[in-house]
Amino acid sequence: MTCALFIVPYTAMAAEDSTEKNEYEERMSLYKSIQSVTHVPWTFLAAVDQYEKHIHKEHASNQFISITIPIERWAGPTNPSSHHAQEEDTISIFNGLGKDGDGDGIADQTNDLDILYTMASYLSGYGTTDQDLKIAVWNYYQRDLSVQAISNNAKVFETFQTVELTEHRFPVPLSYNYSYRSTWGDARGFGGRRIHEGTDIFANYGVPVRATAYGVVEMKGWNRYGGWRIGIRDTSNTYHYFAHLNGFEKGVKPGQVVKPGDVVGYVGATGYGPPGTSGKFPPHLHYGMYRDNGHSEWSYDPYPHLRAWERETRKLLQK
Repeated sequence: MTCALFIVPYTAMAAEDSTEKNEYEERMSLYKSIQSVTHVPWTFLAAVDQYEKHIHKEHASNQFISITIPIERWAGPTNPSSHHAQEEDTISIFNGLGKDGDGDGIADQTNDLDILYTMASYLSGYGTTDQDLKIAVWNYYQRDLSVQAISNNAKVFETFQTVELTEHRFPVPLSYNYSYRSTWGDARGFGGRRIHEGTDIFANYGVPVRATAYGVVEMKGWNRYGGWRIGIRDTSNTYHYFAHLNGFEKGVKPGQVVKPGDVVGYVGATGYGPPGTSGKFPPHLHYGMYRDNGHSEWSYDPYPHLRAWERETRKLLQK
């Protein structure tokens, strides 16, 4: 079966509605078109695309799809030609991944439909169950964190049935008393010389702590530095770290999908010792952010984001 079977109606639809459809609608149309032929769930295709959006500085396509398959994998490692657009038969001779997704006879590394069809063909080669797709992703990226992030994205998209998930919330309700300033990079002494990888939001014991983005709970439990803490990975390859909690919201568990504003815990003063240690500093929420670029993960200053989310949350309350 070739993609030409579904490309004609898609192209006609895109030509008629391109001025009215936004980027998210275009992406959804692409994902679902490929799903109809390859049977790879659109949520998983969207998850891979979303992951790749945040691991490349530049993308092969300048339209809607972010998946960027390196030319040596697209055309084949021994292919003497480095052209991004070649006949699919030529690519297959050199064991390249590139496929023709729009029925024009050419597998173009920069064409949205060709890119998605190629990725979906690779994934479906392992099967289309959730476990099959995870194995395919691991073989493609050779990295556990990549599998985790993509699986998380797919769960979020499946839950909300959209890829338009751009909202954020400030991590504590604005109706409570709280204060914070930029403290990222400040010196810390407990456990050895280190820097402060986050922003401290001071508030009273028991103030609700909320998810700031759409994502999946990856970690819940005790850390000798952070006390009772929760980690949530969002759909932008960012890990959000909530520490020094007094306790967790009932029912919150690893693997749970959350949305901005969902209560996950409560402000406390736990940490700096064995499980249960509390009161070594004033109650506050330590909020950290860690970005993954597909190779490594590092912390960065969350303060500018918190200021922006505080404004966004205030505007929503004023509506």
